[in-house]
Amino acid sequence: MANITLGGNAVNTQGELPKVGSMAPDFTLTDTSLSDRSLAEFRGQKVVLNIFPSIDTGVCAASARKFNEEAAGKDGVVVLNISRDLPFAHKRFCAAEGIEDAIGLSELRDRDFSDKYQVVMTDGGMRDFFSRAVLIVDEEGKIIYSEQVPEIGQAPDYDAAMAQL
Repeated sequence: MANITLGGNAVNTQGELPKVGSMAPDFTLTDTSLSDRSLAEFRGQKVVLNIFPSIDTGVCAASARKFNEEAAGKDGVVVLNISRDLPFAHKRFCAAEGIEDAIGLSELRDRDFSDKYQVVMTDGGMRDFFSRAVLIVDEEGKIIYSEQVPEIGQAPDYDAAMAQL
């Protein structure tokens, strides 16, 4: 399990993120139109997995905005904003923010994403939410960047992630 913090207090996740160099596990998540989407359908593009607790929190919203501004819409790059929020929350946020290129995804119907990526916090005040993490998958499906953000209230290292794109 990853040892992270929430407000300086220790929190654990269910396990470790998949390793750089490994093939990214496929998953099924629900998008804002209630359609099921899989990682496999983005093969041939670099994929940013922007994983966070909730789109309705400041740092999570900021990360969705930042990756949309800097990565989404680049040739050969897709940004997936992933949480346990309902698809309606992702849709509302994207509409309010004018985010058209990033894709909001929810673990509404299928829990295989959290099982494969091991991102669920298992204790603390945000137990059962996703931790904050960023993975980048290359065109062939291999993980080329992985960051488990050590403090939930901290932003990801945007510069390091963007350097992989």
